[in-house]
Amino acid sequence: QFKLIVKNPEKPIASGLEVKAVVEYTPKCAEDLQDKLTLLVDDHIVDIPLFGFVPYCDLEVESEINFGEMTANNKIVTKKISITNRGTTSGVFKVSYDGAVLLNIKPSRGVVKPKSVRTIEVDICTDVPGVIKEMMKVELEDCGCTEVWIKGVVIEQVLKVLGVSCGKELKCINFGPLYFGTSKTEQIHLYNESPECLDWVAVLEDNAIGGEMGTDLHGSTDAALQDLSLKNRDVDISTLILCIPNQGTLLAHEKSLITLCFSPEKFERDFKVNDASLIQDYVLFLRFETVGKRSDCLQTLSGGATSSTSSHSRHVDLAVMGSGFPVMLTFKPGTVIRFKDCSLGEQTQVVCTMKNESEFLPVRFSFRKTAHFKVSPERGKLKKKSEKEVMISFFPRQEGTLEMKQIIDIIGTRVDKNNIHVLKTKSFHQIYLTLLGVCKSKEKSIPFTSNPGLTPLISNAAGQLVAHGAAPMAILKSTQTQIHTHQKNRNCKDDALIAFPDDRAASLRPGERNRKYRTIFTKTERYNYVDPEFAYTESERLLQKENKKFYVDFISSLRQHRLEREAVRQFYIYNNSVSIGIKPAEGLKSPNISITDFPKKKKKMLLSDDNCMLTSRKLAAIVSKTTNKGVWSWLSPMPSSPQEKKDCSLTLTHRQLHQIFIGPSTIDFGDVCVYSTTTKELHIINNLSVHILIQIEIPVAELQETSPLSQVVPPLTKTHIPVVFETTNVGLFKRSFSYKINNQHLGHVLVIAHAMPIELQLSTRELILTPVPSCLAGTEFRRTVRISNPRNHPAGFTWRPVTGDRRNAFTIRPTRGFVEAYSDLECEVVWRPGFNTPETGEFALYVNRGNSITLKCIAKVTIRA
Repeated sequence: QFKLIVKNPEKPIASGLEVKAVVEYTPKCAEDLQDKLTLLVDDHIVDIPLFGFVPYCDLEVESEINFGEMTANNKIVTKKISITNRGTTSGVFKVSYDGAVLLNIKPSRGVVKPKSVRTIEVDICTDVPGVIKEMMKVELEDCGCTEVWIKGVVIEQVLKVLGVSCGKELKCINFGPLYFGTSKTEQIHLYNESPECLDWVAVLEDNAIGGEMGTDLHGSTDAALQDLSLKNRDVDISTLILCIPNQGTLLAHEKSLITLCFSPEKFERDFKVNDASLIQDYVLFLRFETVGKRSDCLQTLSGGATSSTSSHSRHVDLAVMGSGFPVMLTFKPGTVIRFKDCSLGEQTQVVCTMKNESEFLPVRFSFRKTAHFKVSPERGKLKKKSEKEVMISFFPRQEGTLEMKQIIDIIGTRVDKNNIHVLKTKSFHQIYLTLLGVCKSKEKSIPFTSNPGLTPLISNAAGQLVAHGAAPMAILKSTQTQIHTHQKNRNCKDDALIAFPDDRAASLRPGERNRKYRTIFTKTERYNYVDPEFAYTESERLLQKENKKFYVDFISSLRQHRLEREAVRQFYIYNNSVSIGIKPAEGLKSPNISITDFPKKKKKMLLSDDNCMLTSRKLAAIVSKTTNKGVWSWLSPMPSSPQEKKDCSLTLTHRQLHQIFIGPSTIDFGDVCVYSTTTKELHIINNLSVHILIQIEIPVAELQETSPLSQVVPPLTKTHIPVVFETTNVGLFKRSFSYKINNQHLGHVLVIAHAMPIELQLSTRELILTPVPSCLAGTEFRRTVRISNPRNHPAGFTWRPVTGDRRNAFTIRPTRGFVEAYSDLECEVVWRPGFNTPETGEFALYVNRGNSITLKCIAKVTIRA
């Protein structure tokens, strides 16, 4: 099959010349050939091997697909496998799989071109946790059948609470005893034990079974029954336990440090109790949930859980325990302490015994400073069931009966509002003592001494006998008497100033010319000396006056210009068609406003405080208010008003997303007939006080009739979107579609359906016709057969007789028609007796685009003697 075409030279070939030979290969069968070509060069023999190969395809496929670790979150995960053709011709492949784990294998058959690669997509739904180990067969042309293993692990998305020091899983945290008003913190680790990141939020369950809120568990049964009123009362316990942070995002296998703060508060009772015996125990549950995984909203709508709403638990509960105690500090001789009478400069002391009656907690105290009293020691600490003596001293600084309130601060750790992570030592409780003391006056003799000499310049005392140790007192108010006033000065009514008797030395200074001075007693006008070297001249005084007037006029002009501009502005404000020129509230009196006239502020449904925790009661109240309203349908597809545009552009927090319900997360259509249209509702509940924009993206052809795909949901509103399913392919359908909230927060919904073929069922496959008793000869035999349609789509049918070589003596009516979904239809079979009439017959029931069934009919004839 090899042919050599060459012209051998007759003479030797000169240097630089060549001889060409052509070898042709013409295969006559599908097999590879081998030969050789002999070349004679002078005395040498060279063998050139010849190979002839038939064109073929060389297909190769990967032997394993490993999906790795996946989270059970109802998503569709896709992996690709490659089929490589290293041959010279195209190769055909075919994939076969009989299991139920692998959903879609596309393409299941095809052709791989030479020197190319073809990829096959394999889908897996991560709705059930477990280990995946499936095998599919790939038939390759000229290579036989190859097994491809699909492996993977689907695990639940688990949250765990771990201890910071031990690293072990925690179920409970006991804060122990604390005083009312104090705080204590504990740290934990929140661990994401899954291969994908998740968003979480903390919810405080205040209505859980087994929870206690302020009950004295060490008290009697009667006292515990009376404390049940606290459970039924609207008590906001979100301030008792703080979780920082209370929302966040955890990456795969990541730990997050969380600080829990317990701050017990004293609740008001319906009955009066002794504060010393008031002990409140708390048992609460803190739940860490995955954002958006809530089934209580749908249970509220449907009245209970359904198979389509059941999902895997993705939360962890942590029990939080603690006790609140009042400060039990007693004083001896009591809270009212009386001191002995004393005078100025003296002191009296009383010993006060302080006792801590608490059996669980010590007390740190601090006495505030109080006038006339002193405490030693001012601060200290009392251990459990211990006492300490304190010395209180009375130092009066004024005469009379002194009653002071001594404040005693009880010191403890409290949460700082600006920085919750830091506990500061503050006063959380005050105790008041009443201190009573009397300071009496003491008689004092004042001796008079001689003070010869000159009196100082600034002095009010005069004479030789001056009293020491007592304040100087005026004997006579000279400005209000005219005893010493001269007769000629009694009627003077000018604005003269009264001079002191010892200011003669100070009078020799430049004075004001317009001021007059008179003596203190005789009211005689004093001589006022003006020094010409220092005093202003008349021209200087006029120049100064003009200069002052210039600045006063300048400031006045500025004020007048400002008032004119304000008047023009007011004119344009009130000069319109609505205003009639009356100034607001002119001549009206303000009403008397009482505190009862102010309306009570309603609580906002949108929790904006990042430190305020979500509670199960708050969520239930919001959901109840939203679900009690009517269902809104056909809302606006896009935000139109400015408020809607502003709300729909917000980036929502995890706590806000947790208050939005879109579900169920899995929509199960069950058994659905092909070519039928089935609808189920996707509920949307907006429990926020802002608008939200919901946009759905459906890339699946079977769900393309779903509408509307975009809606603006108003605040505190529930609505639904009808999800329409249509298919023409028989088999299991599992696909997911995604949605976005405010065009940024992504979610998904899984759709499951079992597509069944169109099918009709017969009540029997063999119908026996018997004559009716007391019937005449030649009477027709009649009987009915029932056709049932178990599907949700109407089915058309046609009866056709199966005669073969014999004629059929049976007839059936109706011969064609439709059977509605989930309904029945009766068909009547008639046999007419006659000479040589066959007693058996068959009919074939053909279903349009469905199955076919054969009905065998037998006529049972009885021959009477």
